[in-house]
Amino acid sequence: MNPPEDSFLSHLVELRDRLIRALVAIGIVFVCLFPWAKELYALLAQPLLATLPQGGQMIATDVIGVFLVPMKVALMVAFLIALPYVLYQIWAFVAPGLYAHEKRLALPLVAASVLLFFVGMAFAYFLVFPTVFGFMSKVAPEGVAWMTDIEKYLSFVLTTFIAFGVTFEVPVLVVVTVYAGFVDVDKLREWRPYVIVGAFVVGAVFTPPDVISQLMMAIPLCLLFELGLFLARFASRRRAAQMTAGEPAAPPPGPPAATWAPLSTEEIDTAVKEFGHPTEIDRKPDA
Repeated sequence: MNPPEDSFLSHLVELRDRLIRALVAIGIVFVCLFPWAKELYALLAQPLLATLPQGGQMIATDVIGVFLVPMKVALMVAFLIALPYVLYQIWAFVAPGLYAHEKRLALPLVAASVLLFFVGMAFAYFLVFPTVFGFMSKVAPEGVAWMTDIEKYLSFVLTTFIAFGVTFEVPVLVVVTVYAGFVDVDKLREWRPYVIVGAFVVGAVFTPPDVISQLMMAIPLCLLFELGLFLARFASRRRAAQMTAGEPAAPPPGPPAATWAPLSTEEIDTAVKEFGHPTEIDRKPDA
């Protein structure tokens, strides 16, 4: 049997190899996308460019920003394209330590998480950005040239993508919480008013200070929570069935276990000598 140190080192080596494979995959996709970095940024900036006033344009205040920002966009797209392979490497490293029922649950949850994150990003790009940028162009004061820096625009876009992507993970979070036994469905239903209030607080924090964008995050968050409650009922039933199937069997019939009896003086002396303490111990003779 291998010592624990060798097993730990072998896991570290495997983790290193899989991380290298994931990084190499992202690098290969990035190299392929490099010639179209400017086009990718133009596609990302399209929602803002479409709402700028006549003659409006984006600006770059950094000397090398016109090069670095498109490269960052290309790297982000490369990561999204290579994400299935990256997740496969993570799964291949984690799967051997999971039980069969955990594997059956983990695969759908991972697939649903990735899909919902992409749906959240698409929701932000096609619905939230045109609405927010259109609102900003209308409220701009007269005589003010509304133009933004490309670095700040990229930071805003990434923050919004992550916010809506994580928001759309709510159903998965609810299902995992119920399946793990942290809370039951009835308790989550009781928390519904607090979730609604929290959804509007999250919308106020992670969106621009306008009512429309806040509603566009808070309302989907509430609806996704309800979807999570609906799916969590099936997860709760499945967990209850597994717990019922995994109950320990009743002990087989037979004679009762032997009762405990104290050791004799000779047995105690022998045990003390075996542990390296041969010193004589004064004891009272047995009655």
